[in-house]
Amino acid sequence: MVATTDRLILRHFTDNDVAALYEMNRDPQILEYIPAAPFQQLSDAERVLQDVIYADYQQYGYGRWAVEFKASSQVIGFCGPKYLPEFGRVELGYRYFPQYWGMGIGYEAASAALPLFKERCGVDEAIALILPGNRASVALANKLGMQILSRGKFLGHEVDLFHIWL
Repeated sequence: MVATTDRLILRHFTDNDVAALYEMNRDPQILEYIPAAPFQQLSDAERVLQDVIYADYQQYGYGRWAVEFKASSQVIGFCGPKYLPEFGRVELGYRYFPQYWGMGIGYEAASAALPLFKERCGVDEAIALILPGNRASVALANKLGMQILSRGKFLGHEVDLFHIWL
């Protein structure tokens, strides 16, 4: 376990989370502002779990954290750090199933995660990359105290780079 809140547990992903990871990366509604192709099969999630998430845990000592809803013990999304070599910074990333949107889950999880960036990642700044038009993510970044720093490109898409000093 990485952190807990009243409603959530933030923890490392495990092999048991493959199905949830698959679902959150294939739903067009979730992926509207994500610059990646939807997963086509469960093996896509298995590959990302091994080659990205677990690889980040191994290489950096941190990576995306599963967000589990205490009331159901179900993984409802992810929140947490990812080192982005393209920017030389650690990103706060988050993604949730639509039935949990508008419930303050994003703010609750991110508020628990951000203070750990300094302790676990050894960084004094966190960034968020947000595609233009993603008003919900902009609102969350602003609520967390993040400010827009610049506009850039990521995976071939225009993104707004938000940041916060920790």
